[in-house]
Amino acid sequence: MDRDAIFEIVRHDPRYAVEAYEFMDQALCHTQKSVGADPQHHVSGPELLQGACDLAREEFGLMARVVFRQWGIHRTDDVGEIIFNLIEAEQLSKTDSDHRSDFQDVFDLDRALSEGFTIALNEVSWSKRGAR
Repeated sequence: MDRDAIFEIVRHDPRYAVEAYEFMDQALCHTQKSVGADPQHHVSGPELLQGACDLAREEFGLMARVVFRQWGIHRTDDVGEIIFNLIEAEQLSKTDSDHRSDFQDVFDLDRALSEGFTIALNEVSWSKRGAR
């Protein structure tokens, strides 16, 4: 992906951080691998959304929601805007059946980024020193 093209996109549409665009490129590769496809394989909007959430949880753990919010990503619709900005800048391609609406209200993004995490308290060492 051409970093200069991403900077140009952000200059015209400052809603999303440069890192959001770079992450979505990584998420596309991650999603293609997870479905066992080659890099030219087309993935749907919902597949890409799921792959992006999986990668975000893997990369950022419990901070995934915070990172997405810092980048300006609050809803699945925002991912669609990023993807279509990349398409319009000729950094990604699409089929005739791909539309922004493929990303609209697909699921609760906050929940998808935060579910599945547990903290095992038996792994935490508590010190009684200083406790009163």
